[in-house]
Amino acid sequence: MTDTTLLPERAGTRPRTTPWAPHIQQDQRGSREMQAALAERVYALPDVEERPTTLSAPGARAIWLKDAVPAGPTNAFLGNREIGHFHPWDGSMHIALPPDVARQAVAAEWAEVHPVALAGMAPENIVMVYGPRDEQEVNVIFNFLQAAYRYAGGRLPEKEAASEALAAEGEYFENN
Repeated sequence: MTDTTLLPERAGTRPRTTPWAPHIQQDQRGSREMQAALAERVYALPDVEERPTTLSAPGARAIWLKDAVPAGPTNAFLGNREIGHFHPWDGSMHIALPPDVARQAVAAEWAEVHPVALAGMAPENIVMVYGPRDEQEVNVIFNFLQAAYRYAGGRLPEKEAASEALAAEGEYFENN
């Protein structure tokens, strides 16, 4: 995902959210099944593990880059090696997206900048991604989470890395 990638617009209006911490999605919540499908895909990434969050309320499921993996830039994390966390109470998540992906996700109404970041107390790439309402939304949001994972230092599983390399090779030959 780069600055030139076009995201589909999220269907409908933005969900209502609280204006400060705790930052909660108040409506348009997806089912627990959609949340579980997304979490299952994320925790299957090779350099990720689920740990307790250091920043959210108890019960949030944090996405951590494993200690043995070299870490990316500091703004790739909410804190420590926590890339993001799922909120089981509303289906949303807070995540440190790569800055260009964060801008795109906000513009396409998949996310909003965290109020703490808007206040200048955290990087602007710290966003709330709204909870998925259907399988198509799970797929789009998983792409965001993969971008965050790679930005933090994670590697793609071999099958996905090979697909990405073939796609890049095809783009190279189309443009040259």
